[in-house]
Amino acid sequence: MEATVPDERPSAEGPATFREVFAQHEFRAVFVAGALSWVGDYVAKAAVTLLVYQQTRSVALSAAAFAVSFLPWLLGGPVLAALAERYPYRKVMVASDVIRMLLMLLIAIPNLPYQAVLVLIFAATLANPPSQAAKSALMPQMLTGDRLVLGLSLNSSIGQAAQVIGYVFGAAVASIDPVVALLFNAATFGLSALLVRLGVRHRPASMNPAHRSHLLRETREGFTIVFRTPVLRAIAVLVFSAMLFSIVPEGLAAAWANEGAKGDLSRGAAQAVIMVANPVGFILGGLLVSRLFGPARRMKLMRPLAVLAPLVLVPALFDPSPLVVALLAALCGFAVAGMLPMANGLFVQALPNGFRARAFGVMATGVQVIQGLAVLATGLLAERFPIPVVVGLWSAAGVVLMGVAVLRWPDRQTMDDAIAAATAANAEPPQEPATPAKDDPAAGTPEPRSGDGHRRHAVT
Repeated sequence: MEATVPDERPSAEGPATFREVFAQHEFRAVFVAGALSWVGDYVAKAAVTLLVYQQTRSVALSAAAFAVSFLPWLLGGPVLAALAERYPYRKVMVASDVIRMLLMLLIAIPNLPYQAVLVLIFAATLANPPSQAAKSALMPQMLTGDRLVLGLSLNSSIGQAAQVIGYVFGAAVASIDPVVALLFNAATFGLSALLVRLGVRHRPASMNPAHRSHLLRETREGFTIVFRTPVLRAIAVLVFSAMLFSIVPEGLAAAWANEGAKGDLSRGAAQAVIMVANPVGFILGGLLVSRLFGPARRMKLMRPLAVLAPLVLVPALFDPSPLVVALLAALCGFAVAGMLPMANGLFVQALPNGFRARAFGVMATGVQVIQGLAVLATGLLAERFPIPVVVGLWSAAGVVLMGVAVLRWPDRQTMDDAIAAATAANAEPPQEPATPAKDDPAAGTPEPRSGDGHRRHAVT
């Protein structure tokens, strides 16, 4: 296991610059590869949805084609992400891209039955959790200090931008020929694999074979370190709380626009501006806050931004126009993005190297499940009550929840202690056992630091 640079804590110095981050050639390769595969992914979602609808003329099956891409995270995200710990991160990312490229080429076969399309798209998305977990675990090995925070912010922002670009471009291309869009997606995965293979240096797996146990046990250890380490648990609560309400305007946009469109906007335009508002606000918040404020100031801004995020959606109670709803959603996205990269940076710094991919799987799965439950719950409530009332009251409850989360947020000394402990653990060379301990298959794996330090907290 490679030792990390000792000083990864946010300092009081000025913020890292884009030039400093992009000067790291490995980050450039991973960033461009991620942007390509994300855009291709969203293009494929638009194409597959249309392809299934053209074959079946069924809205339900078309929606199923879109929703199937979320199933791997919900059904086995943490287990699939745990695989990334067993192999070199570069190898995991390249293999995942090659697998997805080949499956997309199969989906592009003309006149393929929609049942086969659904099965293949599900198989392709099984590669998402290990690929994203490996990428997340690789980031702190490429960037340190405030460069890591800015790098995480750039990755989050490009993911949101890819969503907007991919959906728009995908819908346009798919309307002409869905097969072209699918071939485009396959090409993006191929280019992504090539960039990672050539641009990222080889590193050994964070878990060597002698330290492996059962995959389910390794997955459970990921849950243990996140939820039994006070610092990591505090960050998880903050991130999950933010996801619980920030997705709601986007999830209810179609019904909101069709039931209450006002002004000069058509229903379709109203839906579009509401859906893209949160990603646009997220992009601006992530880039501006990370770039304009130094690490110490961003630490102080985290808690106010966390409370502000649901607070700006409370005026939805007054049934504003779609443009105002979009503005509120954009402000919410701005606030969430302003605090999220700092939380992510703290999370990876307080986490032992051998748990990074597994912890990412836990967090990513939690985010997916919570967002889905939030949209489902508010959608059910909106069947009985007006959407503005539902969103306004749901957001007011979010203010209370965030208030509790920030009151229980660890102080700076506690956070520093947790980061110092993880840094020390990461700096220790891995110990090879003389003989594998069969009665303790996890021997040599860092123990979750749940009670080591009376005020330790966690990060996502």
